[in-house]
Amino acid sequence: METSTETKARSADMALGIPLFDEAHEAMAEQVVRLLEGPDEQIEAGMARLTEALEDDFRLEESLMEAIDYPALCSHREQHARVLAALHRLPPGDVAAARHAAGLILPWFEMHLATADTALAIALQIAGRTAPQ
Repeated sequence: METSTETKARSADMALGIPLFDEAHEAMAEQVVRLLEGPDEQIEAGMARLTEALEDDFRLEESLMEAIDYPALCSHREQHARVLAALHRLPPGDVAAARHAAGLILPWFEMHLATADTALAIALQIAGRTAPQ
């Protein structure tokens, strides 16, 4: 299990230089770690909160992409949709499946951030749109 200090270091490594994204990404990483470290009785409610946070984060990213007519919008949105679909398909009450899914989120997110979100951050900075309007 990751400690809070390791999560903060990992979050710093994932920073894009856009405070809106960086703060959301750090909060999500901390939420995943708390979920993984928490008791089984809280996993289902924790996954619901995490899924809702991801939906909000993805919705914001997608609205920014739409605002700048981002050329990779469809593929980026598809990546978001695949993660959300997997989370929504988790069987209710299946603690092992929920923990497994939660454990895959940070590795997926690191790859997504290094590729799709980094390209988006550059496009948003060029367009001067690093915050919702």
